[in-house]
Amino acid sequence: MYGKVFKEKGGFIMAKKVTTKKPLTGNLRSHALNATKMVQKPNLQKKTINGEKVIISAREAKKITNHV
Repeated sequence: MYGKVFKEKGGFIMAKKVTTKKPLTGNLRSHALNATKMVQKPNLQKKTINGEKVIISAREAKKITNHV
């Protein structure tokens, strides 16, 4: 999802990434302390704000819609 080009009927339109959120990495630990790599990806959404397509997190989108 990061840096992708979104396709529309008229051609290619870039969605500008506004947020600085990145995936959170770490280890899952079992009771026996076995380490398994895990990744938590941010909830990024494609929204249109003032006629411009942007990629923002769901939390940021919620704040924008509540304050407008």
